[in-house]
Amino acid sequence: MASFKGEYDHSIDSKGRVSFPAKLRKYLPPQSQDSFVILKGLERCLLLYPQEHWQQVQERLSEMNKFRTQERTVLRNFLRSADDLTLDKHNRLAIPSKLMEWASIDSKVIFIGMGDSIELWSPDILEKADQELDSDTYREMFENVMGDGFK
Repeated sequence: MASFKGEYDHSIDSKGRVSFPAKLRKYLPPQSQDSFVILKGLERCLLLYPQEHWQQVQERLSEMNKFRTQERTVLRNFLRSADDLTLDKHNRLAIPSKLMEWASIDSKVIFIGMGDSIELWSPDILEKADQELDSDTYREMFENVMGDGFK
């Protein structure tokens, strides 16, 4: 199973294409065949799922009850920006302009490995998010999330 990790800065060309980081590419599951789903993240970033991992997300989404307002609203707003992407022969992704605009990504993008998915950030937006997260808050969050299960 893929375990994407690390941070990688890349430039975007005038056609909205960006080279997919080689260090992340080696973790792509062969079943994904260099195909991805990209969509808006829960923060001002984009989420990139290899097709194989997207199938797991899709299975969870398919269990949602569309007759409940909250579930239907989450489903609609999560999927409305989703788009399929495939690496070209030069291992580039063409990021949809509407998603780039929403995430304030223009000439540079930062890839962040998130285990089974990858976040794409505008350097400026990521820097602002990093500045808003002080070390004490991060330590408290980490302890709350991970503290009970590790020694």
